Amino acid sequence: MADDPQLPASSDDDFLLSRLRDWRASREAEMHSDLFDEAVEMPDPRALDLVLRVGELLLASGESTEVVSESMLSLSVAFELPRSEASVTFTAITLSTHPGGDHPPVTGERVVRRRTLDYFRVNELHALVQDAALGAVELEGAIARLRAIKRAHPPYPSWLIVTGFGLIASSASLMVGGQWLVAAFAFVATVLGDRTSAFLARRGVAEFYQMAAATMVASSIGVALLWGSDQLDLGLQAGAIITGNIMALLPGRPLVASLQEGISGSYVSGMARLLEVFLTLGAIISGVGAVAYTAVRLGVDVTLDNLPTVGTGVEFPVLLGAAGIAMTFAVSLTVPPRMLPWIGTMGVVIWLIYATVRSLLDAPPILGTAAGAVVIGVMGHALARRTRRPVLPYVIPAIAPLLPGSILYRGLLEITLNQPVQGLLSLSEAVAIGLGLGAGVSFGGELVRAFQRGGLAGAGRRSRPAARRSRGAA
Repeated sequence: MADDPQLPASSDDDFLLSRLRDWRASREAEMHSDLFDEAVEMPDPRALDLVLRVGELLLASGESTEVVSESMLSLSVAFELPRSEASVTFTAITLSTHPGGDHPPVTGERVVRRRTLDYFRVNELHALVQDAALGAVELEGAIARLRAIKRAHPPYPSWLIVTGFGLIASSASLMVGGQWLVAAFAFVATVLGDRTSAFLARRGVAEFYQMAAATMVASSIGVALLWGSDQLDLGLQAGAIITGNIMALLPGRPLVASLQEGISGSYVSGMARLLEVFLTLGAIISGVGAVAYTAVRLGVDVTLDNLPTVGTGVEFPVLLGAAGIAMTFAVSLTVPPRMLPWIGTMGVVIWLIYATVRSLLDAPPILGTAAGAVVIGVMGHALARRTRRPVLPYVIPAIAPLLPGSILYRGLLEITLNQPVQGLLSLSEAVAIGLGLGAGVSFGGELVRAFQRGGLAGAGRRSRPAARRSRGAA
């Protein structure tokens, strides 16, 4: 591959990548030729195995099915797998290649049985795919790099990842008006909830019950602090503990991915991810609702008057909380450290846009959320293109400050306090805000895709055949 005379050879990066897309298109046309009587060499089984394993690890680490499919096709072209077709669903990956002539097609499949969001591996795998597409790595080298990626340790120690998860809740509690003492309790509550979830996971308990148990532990600590604050007349915003824990557990990644995949035409995977979102929401609602109901029956003064709210403030603690949520969320997802400053900046940007739209236009929360998400989508995709990194490590942590934790908590309390209509309306608003986040990020990415000229193989506006299938377009 490195000596292929058709490969672009310019040292200018943008020109090189632009030429690479044209080269890839011509190679795909050649390898997908309908002239099956023109047989080619039988594909190297190691190349087929490599493509499948890269796709499996990308999907298991949190990448979208569309990007996984594109990466597999890029590797198929790079390592000369003829007439390749990749099929990626929520849990299974299939690759088929047809040598032509009298040779039968060769098909392989892998199933993803365990998922762990790991954007460090996603980043390394994207780099491997890019180098292979540029002809900078041969098959043997690609196999060795894949083994190294699978064995590699994340850039943060385990204790820091757990700490980062707790700091998400602390930052969120500061954003909604909780004091520093409340933020400290939110940290402890969320870490204890996470460790409870990990304990249940080691014993094979289903993830739904893990999430419910985690929220019950954290919510119990919040209710205990609320009771103690009332008894001692401390005036603490103890509800911010529960809000922070909810925001730490809300499924931002599957929400964005479900809308992206539905919009891109991967309807089966999109619906599967959306079901995952609603199951996670159901677990959170079950855990918090059970604790809130028990607290009310025990006489704890849980009211709607002094609930923590997000508001539209731009004071320093709020902006610090927004940056903190984004960066600590990134740490919990093992995003490479050199990306953290950009993510923290994007967390502040999305909050400033949200607050500005709501204050100046007197707009509802969903409009401010969608506006901020569109800008983050544009920024994230532009940064990913400029740095040649995957986009999800940028946009998923950056939208975390606007996840609807406080609205979800209010809805649960309203239902608990015999206000079912208002509670259902609040829960519906929380779902709408979440969908607005996902749709806004996706729309921002589509804007970048529509107008970009360069980009990696398969990343440009001409690389999505399904986009040209509507209204009889050729």
